[in-house]
Amino acid sequence: MFRRRRDPEPEPLPPITLAEIRAASAEELAAAFAGPPEEAARWIAAAARAGHLDAVILYGQILADGRGLRQDRVSALGWFRVAAEAGDVRGINMVGRCHELGWGTPIDFERAAHFYAQAAGRGYDWAQYNLAGLHVRGAGVPQDRARALELFRAAAAQGHAKSLTVLGRFLEEGWDGVPRDPAAAYALYVRAAKAGDSRAQFNLGTLLVQDGRLEEALGWFRQAAAAGSPDMLAHMARSLGARPEPALRALAAEVAARLG
Repeated sequence: MFRRRRDPEPEPLPPITLAEIRAASAEELAAAFAGPPEEAARWIAAAARAGHLDAVILYGQILADGRGLRQDRVSALGWFRVAAEAGDVRGINMVGRCHELGWGTPIDFERAAHFYAQAAGRGYDWAQYNLAGLHVRGAGVPQDRARALELFRAAAAQGHAKSLTVLGRFLEEGWDGVPRDPAAAYALYVRAAKAGDSRAQFNLGTLLVQDGRLEEALGWFRQAAAAGSPDMLAHMARSLGARPEPALRALAAEVAARLG
């Protein structure tokens, strides 16, 4: 669908047509989004302006991240609102996210919870996860860890990786009266780690170290280090740096050096 030039190119490719843009599948748009940032931004912007709802969401994310063009979170919020007004649960969730994080609008946890609840009520896993997070903190909604757990379970039942990880922690630590079940926690971490969640990869590596499976643990720690957030990497550097195993301390030093 979204054709890229190759070097050398004997003659220019014909321009992509409006009909092709409107007919693009979600998979084709995702492939374009994963391409070179400047090219992705052009194609996704064209598709969004042509009214392609999947592209509207992606273009909002491009603007929010500043990926391939200048970051503009006010405009990002505007595009997410377009999707939300069309009834798309992803857009409704992202409008909530903008209110939670202050993207293009002042931080307003109550407004964030309002939008998350709309999308969560329609079964959208990311909104269930985000609303659960507000309930854990008591931000914009009553602090209610039982309700949060219910929402995490609902999202995890759909395979939502971050919710699987959180449930794993409930089971590993026995939070809020949930019976401890390390074997079940391990199984959840495996699912979430394979789905690419860096926190699950780190947690799984930690359990593997406790089980004496150092080489397996190192593999998961390296995957976590490749994609983890700065906060996650700082935690990893501290945790692994305190371990007696030289290989883990060496990895901790690598992570700390990358953080600067």
